[in-house]
Amino acid sequence: MSINPMNSTPIRSETSGLKTDTLFLNMGPQHPSTHGVLRLGLTISGEVIVEAMPDIGYLHRGVEKLLETRTYAQGVVLADRLDYCSAMSNDLAFCLSVEKLLGAQVPKRAQVLRVIMAELNRIASHLIFFGTYGIDIGAFTPFLYAFREREMVLDLFEMCCGARLTYNYIRPGGVASDINADWIARCREFLDFFKPRLDEYDTLLSFNPIFLVRTQTVGIITPKTAVAWGLSGPNLRASGVNYDVRQAEPYCGYEQYDFTVALGKTGSCWDRYFCRVVEMRQSVRIVEQALSRLASGEIMAKLPKVLRLPAGEAYSHIEASRGDLGVYIVSDGGLAPYRLHFRAPCFINLAILQEILVGKKVADVIAVLGSLDIVLGEVDR
Repeated sequence: MSINPMNSTPIRSETSGLKTDTLFLNMGPQHPSTHGVLRLGLTISGEVIVEAMPDIGYLHRGVEKLLETRTYAQGVVLADRLDYCSAMSNDLAFCLSVEKLLGAQVPKRAQVLRVIMAELNRIASHLIFFGTYGIDIGAFTPFLYAFREREMVLDLFEMCCGARLTYNYIRPGGVASDINADWIARCREFLDFFKPRLDEYDTLLSFNPIFLVRTQTVGIITPKTAVAWGLSGPNLRASGVNYDVRQAEPYCGYEQYDFTVALGKTGSCWDRYFCRVVEMRQSVRIVEQALSRLASGEIMAKLPKVLRLPAGEAYSHIEASRGDLGVYIVSDGGLAPYRLHFRAPCFINLAILQEILVGKKVADVIAVLGSLDIVLGEVDR
């Protein structure tokens, strides 16, 4: 209804019969808010999304094909570069599968070192998520806090293996190098410093009223939907599904560690975010326990200098930072895998955007996408 300025008589206008067209919107691959090189094809009606299609392939690396022409020792270097925010986990999953087919027994000290490095890397990875997700929503300060602590973890990795991003530390049969008393002291110092910082994170972002409004009722994934789409990791547990490979199918002696699996209630963006914050607390507990049980001993099994796996196949999987990471190897008895496939959690988690974005506003797309915490190096492998 509008008012005629000449005589102030109300003029009625009927709009209920108007037909509106949908608009196709490309979000990416150049969009500055998307994580990595991802294109989202959005069909929108006004501000509401009626169809969403993730389009990958802009960062394709061909890692699985490359591994068919690399030795198993060289394969660790390529595995490093999948989820480059959590390279220790990539190496661990790859090596467990090689060792399974080889029948190798990893020394106890090496097992504990693997747990320490995997959990420290989980903390470093979740800190990237914490900082960048704040930026996605519009809060820049958490990023500065997160990367301050992450630098301390990377300093520990640099002391141990000389690298800060792609480590090549976990090798078939054990680990590349040992740690000394100075490293252990620095690690304990970091853990003592980090625990109070987690309380700061909750004050700064987790329970920030604006952040809660933007995330608590957005992007809800029911347990049934999460399982149907094959989600894993924090994205699955945020919906209340209690599945963690470290407890369901323990590896590296995880059954000996006391920790709690973080679970969400509603499966919202906030639940997915907070599960990762709680997981950092639990990783601190695991590392503290691992340091206390670090006994002397060998760090590498006695294996041939050139690995030639027997003909056969093997599958191993772990609880990586972003979910259930599996490695399937087929060997024909040669020096390189006949075929190798990664069950990449980021690739599988990404697919659910087709369903959960429908009906949302354009403004919520980045909040939902960011909450899934994808790394395109693992998606476009």
